[in-house]
Amino acid sequence: MQYTYEDIAGMIDHSLLNPTLKASDLEEGCWLARDYQVASVCILPWYARRCAEILNGCGVRTSTTIGFPHGGHTTSTKVAEARQAMADGACELDVVSNISAVLSGDWKYVRNDLQAVIDAAHAGGSKVKVIFENCYLEDTHKIRLCEICSELGADWVKTSTGYGTGGATDADLALMRKYAAPQVQVKAAGGVRDLDALLRVRALGVTRCGATRTASMLDECRRRLGLAAIVRAAQPAAV
Repeated sequence: MQYTYEDIAGMIDHSLLNPTLKASDLEEGCWLARDYQVASVCILPWYARRCAEILNGCGVRTSTTIGFPHGGHTTSTKVAEARQAMADGACELDVVSNISAVLSGDWKYVRNDLQAVIDAAHAGGSKVKVIFENCYLEDTHKIRLCEICSELGADWVKTSTGYGTGGATDADLALMRKYAAPQVQVKAAGGVRDLDALLRVRALGVTRCGATRTASMLDECRRRLGLAAIVRAAQPAAV
């Protein structure tokens, strides 16, 4: 499969969601993502404003999470989170579906919950990735979520938070690509740790992937393509 560096870097949402990351780690991660020119930085919500400042004008987008990691927040709380995230500069929102409601078969609640967030995000000019957390679900749940997300105009369906009992599997990615509408993209999260794994999920129709090992994957991509290594820019002092 032919690809360019831009193709591969443009698949990566550099993930900075571990709750033990310090402000200095988040700062460094944002600058790394800027240097490598990935698609976005998925940042802990409290640091989204600073992330947007760092990324301003470089083409890398600020993304953050809503209802993370279990999706059990009330709908009004998720909508408030979405609005705050957008006010802070996030233009892509990764919202966790209400896992409890999904497992309960309360599809009306699930639909209304997601619709409220998707509508608020789209009204604010942001895109939405809906996280299923597939490790807890049966295929019937995943298929229904794909159908609902397609009906509501979600921009991506996403396998996992990366903090459940399992991450993206080839079987789940193939299922999601099959049952989500063509205009709904698929994001893999959890377990994609090297370039070969990234290329494998790309072949399954994945357009985005959450990654913490961004530098090693993209360094290997550049090596295979015969490109010079990324030279990291010196970081200015934090504002």
